[in-house]
This record gives sequence, C-alpha cells and structure tokens, in this order.
Amino acid sequence: MRKMFILLILLVFISPAYATTAYKWVNKEGVVNYTDDFGIVPPEYRPRVSTEVMEETPSVGVPISLQATPQKIEEAKTDIYGLGEIWWREKAYPWKEQLKEATANYENTNMKIIERAEALSRKYWSPTQYKMNMVDLERLKEERLKIQAQIAEAKEMLERISKEAVEAKADLNWLN
Repeated sequence: MRKMFILLILLVFISPAYATTAYKWVNKEGVVNYTDDFGIVPPEYRPRVSTEVMEETPSVGVPISLQATPQKIEEAKTDIYGLGEIWWREKAYPWKEQLKEATANYENTNMKIIERAEALSRKYWSPTQYKMNMVDLERLKEERLKIQAQIAEAKEMLERISKEAVEAKADLNWLN
C-alpha cells in the first residue's frame, strides 16, 4: 500500500509535460501495475487492462527541482507485432521445460537399460526369469523411444519459435 501511495504521489507531481496513456492491471497476487507500453503487459492480463490518460497538470506549489523535465525515456523493446520479452519467454518456457525433463528421463532410462543388459549377461537366470527380464528390457527400450519423440518434439517447437522470433524481428536473447 505504501508503494502505491508513493507511486501515486510521483505520478501527480512528476508527470511529463504532455499527455500520455497509462495501462493499469492487477496481477495474481493483487499487485497493481502501471506501464506506458502495452507490449509490456503480460498476455494473460491484457483483456483486463484499464487505460488512463495522464494529462499535463500545473505544478503549483512544487519546487522547480521536482518539476518534470522532458527526458527521453527508454522504451521497452518489442517485436514488429508489439510483443515483448515476457511474451516470447513464456512461449518458449514450456518447451524448454519439456526438453529438460525429457533429457533427464532419457538419461535415467538409458542407465536402466544398461544395468538390465549387464545383469542379463553376468548372471545365470532360469528361462522364466530370463524371459521376464527381456520383457522388462523391451519395455524400457519402448519407453526410451517415447522419450526420444518428446525430445524431438521439444527441439522442433523451440526451433519453430526461434524462426517465428526472427520473422517478427524479436531479440533472440529473449528465448534464452
């Protein structure tokens, strides 16, 4: 609440010398956010954004040192569609997570296959035990194939997103 009060005071007394549009939204935690660039607003909050036109206000009673001076404010970078870093990161994130998880599962499954194969070659098994171990080994190999497909899918989607980012002239560092 204190931050909100300070922000309100700053907006009133240190407003720019021209009118601007401010975008306001409330996130999941109930925090009120403001920005002057719609591209910065996370996609899930865009339908609930309210706009406020901030007009020039006279600086009566405000010392000269606190009056707003025209300054060039660095704008947040966006692609040609107005989408920013957050949007691109959120688009790539689930595929990066799938790739990371599938890679870990692939390594674990590979280790199980190696262990099972070594156990089959070192020990004497009854025909039934041998057959059960072979069935289990085949199951692990099928599981590995499914995991390989997940890895391939994640890599393909990340490559597709990367191509989309290039076409949209987005900063490729946003995908990392």
